[in-house]
Amino acid sequence: MHTEVHIHGTVLVRPGVAQNEIEQALAPWLSYVDIDSLAEAKSAHQDEPGIVFDKRRRMLEICWTGWVGRNFQRSLEAAFEALSPYSEEAAGVEVTYYQEDGRDEHGMVFVGPTAEAIQEVQRRYMLEDMKALLGRHFGDAEIGEVVGLVNQLFDRRFAQGAPVRETGVPERAFRTPSGKKHLH
Repeated sequence: MHTEVHIHGTVLVRPGVAQNEIEQALAPWLSYVDIDSLAEAKSAHQDEPGIVFDKRRRMLEICWTGWVGRNFQRSLEAAFEALSPYSEEAAGVEVTYYQEDGRDEHGMVFVGPTAEAIQEVQRRYMLEDMKALLGRHFGDAEIGEVVGLVNQLFDRRFAQGAPVRETGVPERAFRTPSGKKHLH
């Protein structure tokens, strides 16, 4: 069974990184979809650029949709782990699986030069999501309390040496039957 997946995000890379290094890092992903280079990394949707490396701006821009199977998530995570040493700063890349039964599974894959940088971007994304969700029902003081607790959890988790690359897709993904595709 094949599933449609959309991957969207931007990764700033270190100065001097060449396209062939990016392709080498992304090899698990590229190999999975049976392509050899970024030039071939076109999206299934013509209005999306695919996977594009802008050397001048040092940006890897991803807006790619394709059909994948069960083991794709592992290939994607391996690719982003290999890309991490080339990244200038941490970034979250959105991954959305569109299941045949109408469920959408949303998650993130993180890339960054250090575990600490990845943890901080994970924390930032979570706090932004939480503030938006809580803001519908609570005031700033109550939101501040929850933010403080979440910051404590992140600090404790990192102090204990817990892995920071966990993405939670698809097993622990936030699931919603929205049916809305490719909203950026």
